[in-house]
Amino acid sequence: MTPLGINSVLGLTFVMGAVIFFCRAFPFLLFRNRKGPLAGGEPVSGRTMAFLSFVERVVPPVAMTVLTFNAVCLPIKEDPSAAFPVLAASAATALLHLWKGNSLISIFGGTLLYMILNRIIIQ
Repeated sequence: MTPLGINSVLGLTFVMGAVIFFCRAFPFLLFRNRKGPLAGGEPVSGRTMAFLSFVERVVPPVAMTVLTFNAVCLPIKEDPSAAFPVLAASAATALLHLWKGNSLISIFGGTLLYMILNRIIIQ
């Protein structure tokens, strides 16, 4: 593969940043003032609000579940010897979160345990 020039790297970085910004801003642009294409420019009906309420309640846990299975199953599938560090760190993350109720503590604690176990067991 040929190395990319600085202009290509800067261009790709700008494009990726613009895409991420648009993905973050899109819901706010779409649903500002509770009006938008779903309501034909008029206030959103009760049925539409019920659907949006359902989506905002269901989608985050579903997305987190998919990300968790991807993060846990993919390393184990590629390298079965990685099963113990991945599963132990996942369990530690869940237990830390149940115990402390703090996302930062649970994420950093689980990551730290994974890195330590990965260094000890894999190498």
